[in-house]
Amino acid sequence: MVSLEDSHTGSNRFPLGRNYYTTSSVSSSKIHRHSGRSMRTIRSSIFQDDNNSCSFAGSAPRVSGCVSENLTDSVVDMRLGELATRANKAAVSSSPTDDFLDLSQAFSDFSACSSDISGELQRLACLPSAENAPKNESDENTPEPEPCMGFLQRETFSTEIIESISPEDLQPTVKICVDSLQSPSVAVKRSAAAKLRLLAKNRADNRVLIGESGAVPSLIPLLRCSDPWTQEHAVTALLNLSLHEVNKVLITNAGAIKSLVYVLKTGTETSKQNAACALLSLALVEENKSSIGACGAIPPLVSLLLNGSTRGKKDALTTLYKLCSINPNKERAVSAGAVKPLVTLVAEQGTGLAEKAMVILSSLAAIEEGKDAIVEEGGIAALVEAIEDGSVKGKEFAVLTLLQLCADSVRNRGLLVREGGIPPLVALSQTGSVRAKHKAETLLGYLRESRQEASSSSP
Repeated sequence: MVSLEDSHTGSNRFPLGRNYYTTSSVSSSKIHRHSGRSMRTIRSSIFQDDNNSCSFAGSAPRVSGCVSENLTDSVVDMRLGELATRANKAAVSSSPTDDFLDLSQAFSDFSACSSDISGELQRLACLPSAENAPKNESDENTPEPEPCMGFLQRETFSTEIIESISPEDLQPTVKICVDSLQSPSVAVKRSAAAKLRLLAKNRADNRVLIGESGAVPSLIPLLRCSDPWTQEHAVTALLNLSLHEVNKVLITNAGAIKSLVYVLKTGTETSKQNAACALLSLALVEENKSSIGACGAIPPLVSLLLNGSTRGKKDALTTLYKLCSINPNKERAVSAGAVKPLVTLVAEQGTGLAEKAMVILSSLAAIEEGKDAIVEEGGIAALVEAIEDGSVKGKEFAVLTLLQLCADSVRNRGLLVREGGIPPLVALSQTGSVRAKHKAETLLGYLRESRQEASSSSP
């Protein structure tokens, strides 16, 4: 266990308060910020000799990289059965407090899960085509079959026409598409799923019509189709349909969660992104969060966070944020290795990812496993950097997370001091937003108390 006395050999090194700290060892050293080297790093180097007596016995256990659950269907079904027997027990979740007001705004640019978020209409209109759709060798000169004639035929595919047609007039066409999902031809099923995807893209009344037409049970088997385009059209169609509240229930009751997790593990980049968004949409129903976590969604979301595009990382962050509002999913996220990439993202200023990563870290810091993992993965240093160089919101999220880590841990307070956290906290208490000032002052108060306790216990 580390006390602040260990981190403060020499009682006058860190006089806490409104004025910046000064010591003879610091004042005699000329501090320069070099490219790629933060002030935190420089300060830590200055005090390294003075702090080398610190012993960090009892440090948090090393958290390994991503741990895949590799759940079989039987295990998933068993877990879902366990959840069902506890249906009347309220899900355990961290209670929102004033500290977390407006945290969700960090996700406001995409958390509404807009329809077809990763797809493009122009790309959809031309895929699959005779040039790029996968075919058997015997089909080289055979045009791909169309399930629909008239305005939904590829040559006359027009979003303007779709926007202008009433659901009543679309009903026969939707029925043809839904029936075509049962075709033995992969090409026909692919084309039908693509058209349902487009029809459900922008219009809420079309989502109602398609849901009532029985499309959901026929789309779900296509999520495990070996043809990547068919899988992509099916998962995106379900994403679009899930934006209608009644369809959320249809999709969940039809057993889509396990298949969406399968897409999240095996699909194309776009399929994975849209599977993450579909799971996010379903997670807006509180009771679905436990089922999604039990079905093994957390490890592939962490994988998308590690390896995805910027769009994929944002989708993974948003879904993890929503799922980790309950403690079992927080534990799953920590076990799956989510903390390390989240800490890494804290340093990626200007991408819109840092603030979102810090919000999730704040959520994970609510459980002991999360606190230990954040500290072990260098989270305190990264959060100090965010207080120095982050955005206004980023500074708020960083100091809030540090407050959670240090409120009940003398050891973590000592680590915060060692990482040069006092100067940026003092600066934040003077120049930050109202909320950031309050949190910085509270955290400095904890550090002051620990130092006084350490001084009083010294011989």
